[in-house]
Amino acid sequence: MLRLPSGRLVRGRGLRNPFPAGEKPEFGVYLQGGEPPLVEWESRWVRWRDFWLPSDRGAIVPTLRELLERSEGERVEIACSGGFGRTGTAMSCLAVLDGVPADKAVDYVRENYSRRAVETPWQKRFVARFG
Repeated sequence: MLRLPSGRLVRGRGLRNPFPAGEKPEFGVYLQGGEPPLVEWESRWVRWRDFWLPSDRGAIVPTLRELLERSEGERVEIACSGGFGRTGTAMSCLAVLDGVPADKAVDYVRENYSRRAVETPWQKRFVARFG
């Protein structure tokens, strides 16, 4: 779980892991190279291959803005296969949208979500240029 500077909570997870305990999300963003599994709640799919960047970089911004907006009053999550690279990159971009300077966002997510967040140099560069 990542607590953003505004206090909003976003759950990150790996889709290949068992579903975590607790309440189900009301909205989810799934970062997968292929179509993700169906879920019972409203969701968005962003085509994003493992270890790479979003296929449609223009689509990630409105999707993350929607998730950030909805996180004010809803349970939300971001997930990819492992829950670290793509998920950490998207969470870092969310942190930028929430006011963290782009050059500090990866460190913020690594300190507050997972030390393994953001796996490649190009993912880190994507966050530094996000905004």
